[in-house]
Amino acid sequence: MQGEERPIGRFSSLKVELCLVIVVATAIAFVMAWFLLKVGWSGWIAMPLTLAVALGITYLFSRGMTAPLRQIRDAAKAMADGDYTVRVDGTATERNDEIGQLARSFNEMAGELQHAEQMRLDMVANVSHELRTPVSALQAMVENMADGVTEPTPANLESILNQTHRLSDLIAFLLDLSRMEAGAASLNIESFNFADFIDETVEPLEIADAGHAHEITMDIPDGIVMEGDQDRLRQLFTNIIANALKHSPDGTAVLIEAHENEQQGTVVTNVVNFGSQIEPSARSDIFRRFVKGKTGPGTESGGTGLGLSIARWAAQLHGGTVKVVDDERGADFEITLPKYH
Repeated sequence: MQGEERPIGRFSSLKVELCLVIVVATAIAFVMAWFLLKVGWSGWIAMPLTLAVALGITYLFSRGMTAPLRQIRDAAKAMADGDYTVRVDGTATERNDEIGQLARSFNEMAGELQHAEQMRLDMVANVSHELRTPVSALQAMVENMADGVTEPTPANLESILNQTHRLSDLIAFLLDLSRMEAGAASLNIESFNFADFIDETVEPLEIADAGHAHEITMDIPDGIVMEGDQDRLRQLFTNIIANALKHSPDGTAVLIEAHENEQQGTVVTNVVNFGSQIEPSARSDIFRRFVKGKTGPGTESGGTGLGLSIARWAAQLHGGTVKVVDDERGADFEITLPKYH
């Protein structure tokens, strides 16, 4: 049937294709009826024969037109049975009409569902791995103290405290993830000075980063006042800035610059860590859950794989966006938020 499908699929509208089928079938039926009557055939024989030919032509064309729909039906049944690898083949996706658009959209949806299913399968393993490291470290340090191998010195107690902080952060990430899944998040909207807010957000990050000699430079006008939930927005900017620090070599700079887009009524912030770049093909994947950055020369690499996903969620709660944009200076995360909620 692909021979009939391909010419039809070149049109951009299914309505045009249906009209074409009707016109072709009617024209052939008219010419055939005229010829049969002209050669002396009885009308009682010519008309049924003409109608049968017209129906046959319509059937052949319609099978080519609806073949992708049958593929989509079969693929949907397979997906309902748990097979998310199934796709509609290339012939259907090459069509220019609404059926081709549907086939391409179906394949995109199937890809997203396959990724979501894989993330679900990997979630327990990832969380177990992330929990195992601090728990094992805590267990070893406490056992050593209990056995008298090490003394409960301030340095050793600080190591234990750091591991508990790591556990606390992971649990907070997982709680936020559950809120993301449930769509349950309330916002406490208030007006605040954006420059002061960023200063307060950066201060604990600078303290935590003290041993890596990163220079955090801020270029933010003092007069920007916006509305939003400061706790959620602090999650957003903390995760983005911390990510920039993690993937920056020691002694390098991270730039935070912001401006107000008065025409759009938004506040646009760019967080740039100089030197490193993110491949265009990976720029959407890094915002997926449990997708970790590659090992690099920065403070850390990897983490829980939840930070950027939670950052995007916090931005979307405010009607904003987070994305990676082209910037010759380095990896540039652009955060766009409405000035008024």
